[in-house]
Amino acid sequence: MQIAEFQLERYFARWEFAAAVNLCASDIEGISMREVLALADDGCRELWDGLTLGYTEASGMPLLREEIAGMYEAIAPEHVYTFSGAEEAIFVLMHALLEPGDHVVATWPEYTALHDVARSIGAQVDLLERREEHGWQLDLDAYRDALRPGKTKLVVLNYPHSPTGALPSLDAFTEAARLANDAGAHFFVDEVYRFLEHDEGDRLPAGADIAEHGISLGVLSKAFGLAGLRIGWLATRDAAVLRRCARIKDYTTICNSAPSEVLALIGLRARDSLLARSRELVQPNLELVDQLVRASPHLSWVRPAAGSVGFPRLVAEEPVERFTDALVRERGVLLLPGTLFGHTGNHFRIGTGRRNVPAGLELLGAFLEDHYGSTDRSDGA
Repeated sequence: MQIAEFQLERYFARWEFAAAVNLCASDIEGISMREVLALADDGCRELWDGLTLGYTEASGMPLLREEIAGMYEAIAPEHVYTFSGAEEAIFVLMHALLEPGDHVVATWPEYTALHDVARSIGAQVDLLERREEHGWQLDLDAYRDALRPGKTKLVVLNYPHSPTGALPSLDAFTEAARLANDAGAHFFVDEVYRFLEHDEGDRLPAGADIAEHGISLGVLSKAFGLAGLRIGWLATRDAAVLRRCARIKDYTTICNSAPSEVLALIGLRARDSLLARSRELVQPNLELVDQLVRASPHLSWVRPAAGSVGFPRLVAEEPVERFTDALVRERGVLLLPGTLFGHTGNHFRIGTGRRNVPAGLELLGAFLEDHYGSTDRSDGA
């Protein structure tokens, strides 16, 4: 297998822990062990205190799978398979489903693994570009035209969308699922930001619920603030897909970390508390980013509808990667240039899920003013 270098992850390997302020983090500020254990009910506390560090079940702890299934409408515990994070789940699923020459439809920009793993297998991948002028929404006409009935093996969507925070209407999402089903394709939805809608009324059905051959990707890293546990999952009613995934996982991690599974169970049983904590971090930070973007003549964006990331555009002749490089080197503030998604616009990813976002925005605002002039639109700039 030959796979393209994962430029986004290589960028983070260089800067994520070297920069003073990570202002493009995609996750929620990690919760402490003390806080997690304080959320444990009696049953979970007994599991934790009596835990032995042996191997775990390959599919995941039964109690954990039951808790995950409870977040869906049509999913039972046997429809859930757990993995070491979302990345492993993507990698395993695509190796389970795809062969050289298979056809895949995916949208773009998105997390690179959602299309490059398929390409490394030898699949033909048609990328459908999301455009800022269309609110980063899926172009249903282009999507319909890209599908090849009887030949398209997999459709890959991401909602709530990263890096833009876009959400479609329920009608558009339902139509996308119907079209995939009519084409005979699996409908794979990366839903790692689900439950972080800024208006809970905008929440979409899960892909695993809306389509017979729908597959939902979930993880504890994003909405729940438990990235260090490295627990992700696939949920689908298609038993054959999970059987194939199980055979592939035997060659990757085999099973999850025992402590991570118990801590994941604690977190999901207390998910209302964790999600409230996440929203309390994201909402004020989102307002601060929005204020900076509206005040600055050098920035614009489509305000996110969900999640903990956004995708502002640098309104300048300077290429965005030159701007972000100067920012991290001179001010210690890390932003993610959109070019690392392969995107040709002058955009960058910004995160809203960390406590140090206000400090990072102050440094960013000062840098914009020093670099380009006034950041206040009222100055007539």
